[in-house]
Amino acid sequence: MRFNEFFENQSWEETSKSIYAKTAKDVEQALNTPKRTLEDFKALISPAAAPYLESMAKLSQELTLKRFGKTIQMYVPLYLSNECNNICTYCGFSYDNKVKRKTLSALEIMEEVAVIKEMGYHHVLLVTGEANQTVHTDYFKKVLDLIRPHFAHISMEVQPLDLADYQELTPYGLNTVLVYQETYHEEDYKKHHPKGKKSNFQYRLDTPDRLGEAGIHKMGLGVLIGLEDWRTDSFFTAMHLDYLEKKYWQSKYSISFPRLRPFSGGLEPKVAMNDRELVQLICAYRLFNEEVELSISTRESVIFRDHIIKLGITSISAGSKTNPGGYAVEPQSLEQFEISDERTALEIAEMIQKQGYEPVWKDWDLSLMK
Repeated sequence: MRFNEFFENQSWEETSKSIYAKTAKDVEQALNTPKRTLEDFKALISPAAAPYLESMAKLSQELTLKRFGKTIQMYVPLYLSNECNNICTYCGFSYDNKVKRKTLSALEIMEEVAVIKEMGYHHVLLVTGEANQTVHTDYFKKVLDLIRPHFAHISMEVQPLDLADYQELTPYGLNTVLVYQETYHEEDYKKHHPKGKKSNFQYRLDTPDRLGEAGIHKMGLGVLIGLEDWRTDSFFTAMHLDYLEKKYWQSKYSISFPRLRPFSGGLEPKVAMNDRELVQLICAYRLFNEEVELSISTRESVIFRDHIIKLGITSISAGSKTNPGGYAVEPQSLEQFEISDERTALEIAEMIQKQGYEPVWKDWDLSLMK
């Protein structure tokens, strides 16, 4: 059974009711058990867990130190294109947002790479809009072939692809693929994605299964926090993670926490999540899964990112540009969303060191695979 078949038997409404019905007793039980279940995760993300945040944070720190030590992986996004055929209500690249579109050429990509390397990065995340006519598998092959000598770890956040496409790309150095479901609420998903290939909820939901079948080394999961009830969406993300780890145990996994951020003509969040709630969610994931990598981006504020380092996060971006050519070629082109933490990579590395942690620039996974 694939996840989308399993998911058909789940009820959003019943799951949400179950989360909000959790009590202090359920939270205490979840905190005191050595092996936490999905039911325990419900308790840890429920409103009943709010008074236990200090205990959750302390335990999350202990578990993270045990598994990852005092290290924070550094990565940076490289936006290749803002061309997109989808209409998405929350994204600056949406097809109906009438702005100048750009896809980087080979020469422009290398100009961007030169700046990123000067910043100290060995881990890059390739990002594009979803435009199959221009940013397709052959384009990705050329990009991977071009930049592979310059990076130890290459991740990709682009449109979901077919199994055969992923199988073609892995020999070119593709290590990790991030694919966010945006929301697991199928009806609201359709409202936010009315046009384009991304409107196919089931195809997107099936993407991690195709990645597992392709033998991808690491998958990144997550939802766009603010589109729907964050507790229910996060539970289904945890369920998805649990399913994938059991079926595709050879792969590694990461979770990201993108909160809806402003863009030109953008969407206001349906459900707001405050900073304490985001800390609660991060700690809940760590208590549920000691192995999963947890990532925080420049969407978050300076103060928040400074304080979350010790509470479960294992990777962080810095000095990010969310527009194609943003580092060197065309700094004023359209951003996908506004960043909040505008500090340089060096400043973030110094912040990490001041907290007694080590910023890791070169991914250590590669050496383990040799």
